[in-house]
Amino acid sequence: MNLYLVALLPPEPIRSEMWALKQEVHQRTGSRNAINLLPHITLVPPLRQPPEFDAKAAETLREFAAGQLACPIRLENFAWFQSRTLYVHVAEAEAVQRLHAALYQWCATRLPEVPAPTRPFVPHVTLATRDLPPAQVPTLRAEFAQRTYAATAVWNELVLFRHDGHKWQARETLQLQPEQEG
Repeated sequence: MNLYLVALLPPEPIRSEMWALKQEVHQRTGSRNAINLLPHITLVPPLRQPPEFDAKAAETLREFAAGQLACPIRLENFAWFQSRTLYVHVAEAEAVQRLHAALYQWCATRLPEVPAPTRPFVPHVTLATRDLPPAQVPTLRAEFAQRTYAATAVWNELVLFRHDGHKWQARETLQLQPEQEG
């Protein structure tokens, strides 16, 4: 069984800025989980599937992406899930919320191996997770509460990732459709 996930990737320069923040936290704390994957917003969290899922998921996502608009997204500052995950907050999330809902609706009939969500969707870009040393969390929390970050862009890159046992590898990269001029 392989591990897969589906994510929306930010455009440059946001991708490089987020990567630099992930690397900074990794170098300061030793936290490695978040640097095994490019900066992203997870749409379908990791799920285990047999190898034949690869081709079926890629084809299904190609069909899905062809009919979906890119997402204008605004990132603003930092937040935490408990004391385990430091992330960049998505302040303007309506478009990615719609994309997430549409993707699960699409998968319900065309890729039923993807289970329905069991938790509310909270779009975010993870900087460090799970393996943060607990002793370093108070300092990080205080520091990132003082820092600011803001960026707005149209995100149009939808990616199917598969874990190779060490890190996540892109299996299929798809472009969402440009926003309608109006």
